[in-house]
Amino acid sequence: MSETVFQPASADELGDIVRQAMEPSRPLHIQGGATKAGWGNAMPGGDTLDIRGFTGVELYEPEELVLTAKAGTPLSEIQQLLENSHQHLAFEPPDYRTLFGTEAQDQTLGGIMACNMAGPKRIQFGAARDHFLGFEAVSGRGEVFQAGGRVVKNVTGFDLSKLMAGSFGTLAVMTSLSVKVLPRPEKTRTLLISGLDEEQAVQALTKTLKSPQEVNAAAHLPKDQAGRSSVGYVAEAGQAITAIRIQGPGPSVLDRLEILKNLLRAFGELEELHFHNSNTMWQEIGNVASLLPDLDKAIWKLSVPPASGPCVCARLKVLPGAELYLDWGGGLIWLAVEPGDDARAGEIREVVARSGGHATLLRATDDIKRRIPVFQPPSDALVKLSESLKANFDPSGILNPGRMRMIEG
Repeated sequence: MSETVFQPASADELGDIVRQAMEPSRPLHIQGGATKAGWGNAMPGGDTLDIRGFTGVELYEPEELVLTAKAGTPLSEIQQLLENSHQHLAFEPPDYRTLFGTEAQDQTLGGIMACNMAGPKRIQFGAARDHFLGFEAVSGRGEVFQAGGRVVKNVTGFDLSKLMAGSFGTLAVMTSLSVKVLPRPEKTRTLLISGLDEEQAVQALTKTLKSPQEVNAAAHLPKDQAGRSSVGYVAEAGQAITAIRIQGPGPSVLDRLEILKNLLRAFGELEELHFHNSNTMWQEIGNVASLLPDLDKAIWKLSVPPASGPCVCARLKVLPGAELYLDWGGGLIWLAVEPGDDARAGEIREVVARSGGHATLLRATDDIKRRIPVFQPPSDALVKLSESLKANFDPSGILNPGRMRMIEG
């Protein structure tokens, strides 16, 4: 059976397409810009549901800190609109297009929220779901429904927005979304410490994060990763770089910076980056690809307790071709390894499990993804909950089937 690309322009038209796919249980692969099509388990053949017809900002009220836009609206368009009003998406959505080789395509608001993405600022502002106010969507039953609202104070009822964020399009197809926006910080400074190993770096990062100085990004780049930065001072240091960022009103940032310098002097020589270089470095850390540039390697995203980060790193460095760096104060490890037959999944998940963390295979070939689950294998209780939700929202199992959980057989 040949594959069809559907491009609906309204929620009603989308509902018709979904209902027509239900009876034969014909899979629908949902995509906006298709910039993250490589993220998730390999899916069976089926038709494509292209939501780029749902585009445009519907409501923007800067004084209310709320924006509503169609799901297929390019993220760049939204970011430019917010920039004009000195506002931004505080969860700092990363850009994985280079990581997946989709640089020519546009990220969409719907894709960012469906994958619950967040960059280095997650340690202060949370992930995309924490800024998701409401949405309109079409379920796997072909029914149009709405949840949440357009105001920050709307907290009534079950929070379906948080359920949709991170569901990777497996429960419903979002057509319109409302998100919270915040003022852009007036001043940015990043404090750099050179020459620390992972254990020393996490000690320094933990010390700053436990302080009242409102650090909103904290990362550690080993020597090789620091050397790949496009920021001259970072690349030319010839050493590992540990970075701490603070933002806010000018006088406050300068005062807090001096306090942090005094707090960290025992860890070594300190330098600082100002606005432009700081923004460039944190974009590199959030976007991953320039720091782990070998396109032939598998990429893992590992979430661990920050205190366990150095021990996990030490155990993973012995894997063939292993390269890594830390974000989120040591709680996020980005790891590149030689792909082999299974992207070293057994060793990696065993090491991460000992720390109480979990591992997601962000990039690998489809052959590898057919052998191992991309996402952390869930507990029996979580499997039952997921199956119940899927049965309620998508009883025919036609929306992105298998993307989050491998299909048996």
